[in-house]
Amino acid sequence: MFVRAAISAFLLGVTVLGVASAAERTGEAVPPTGAADDFPVASDVRLGGDDAQTRLIVDLSRKIDVRTFTLANPYRVVMDMPQVTFQFPPKVGEAGRGLIKAFRFGLVMQGGSRMVIDLARPAQVDMAFVLDPIHDQPSRLVLHLTATDRESFMRSLALETGAPQRGKPEAPLETKGSGDSRPLIVIDPGHGGIDNGTRAASGEMEKTIVLQFSLLLRDKLDKIGKYRVLMTRSDDTFVALGDRVQFARARQAALFISIHADALRRREGDAQGATVYTLSERASDARAARLAEAENKADVIAGLDLSAEEKDVAGILFDLARRETKTFSVQFAQTMIGTLKTAARLHQHPLKSASFAVLKAPDVPSVLVELGYVSNKADLKSLISTEWRDRTADSIVQAVDAFFRPRLAGSGQRSGQN
Repeated sequence: MFVRAAISAFLLGVTVLGVASAAERTGEAVPPTGAADDFPVASDVRLGGDDAQTRLIVDLSRKIDVRTFTLANPYRVVMDMPQVTFQFPPKVGEAGRGLIKAFRFGLVMQGGSRMVIDLARPAQVDMAFVLDPIHDQPSRLVLHLTATDRESFMRSLALETGAPQRGKPEAPLETKGSGDSRPLIVIDPGHGGIDNGTRAASGEMEKTIVLQFSLLLRDKLDKIGKYRVLMTRSDDTFVALGDRVQFARARQAALFISIHADALRRREGDAQGATVYTLSERASDARAARLAEAENKADVIAGLDLSAEEKDVAGILFDLARRETKTFSVQFAQTMIGTLKTAARLHQHPLKSASFAVLKAPDVPSVLVELGYVSNKADLKSLISTEWRDRTADSIVQAVDAFFRPRLAGSGQRSGQN
């Protein structure tokens, strides 16, 4: 622990500490910036055209401002707008037409919504505008795309002013003089906002399931008084993967727990039970590798430009910190499996590892917990059960207590002592 603590100060000094949309613990979920009725409503969306020209039209309750930009690798068009209440039909956007392969939509930060259009091939935005309502027609957002080639697409991309910076409302950092020496635990509900995560056949979304569970876990940890507890998000907001990691690192968290729910495609068969993952550049098996690859696409799904993302720059110092951190991460994962098995069904191979971006803090012990499979009927029934969530959250609290017990005993700290 000494090595990790000593090195983390240097690592934080060489890392940009911007944090996006991560919510400080206030006792309640962060409320929206206004009542739902205050926001314009997007009530319908439709596609028209062919492989040469394609239109996307959105019906709106009132006129709004829209900004568009394009991204490559993969080809995408992004439309940013003020916060909108989307009331589209279920599963809309999963199938495309013409130049549009698929699209998604949602809250990307408080006060801001986004639509991300996946392109079937390179295309340019010919027009993007919002029509005033007229007679019995609502206000309409119109996006007109024309096919182009990669060279022209990349050339126009270079001429753009660039995607706007994602919002980074700074959560205040606690100072060392605050007098609160309790270990800080960061709970990370996966996905959120425009990124729904996995979805059950009956419509339940991973982002909602894991947020509900994370809020319960936070309250249980908070109640016993031994720990400070923060969440990367406490509402339906998108948070970039790197910002989740930086949120924990900037506050020198003692433990990072990322909460998820898995799913298998029909051709992959069926699976059930909880799995705990730790970081490893080489995945423990092919399924773990595929899961990490899917989870690591969250920023692409949300329409973020990753071309300027910073790389690890501290070389051997990162390696030293990671070595110690990995030991503690595996220790906590093993402890959690031991307590989870008394409360929930476990996967047949409950401890796995893979290269999850959200676990890459070199100085914060981190695990990713897949609570179960939304694609499995029995698991889904558990995931939405109040009794199951309560029992399973209690088992994770037991794991946290067991993990920190030697450290708290060594520091002379008692339960509830600040």
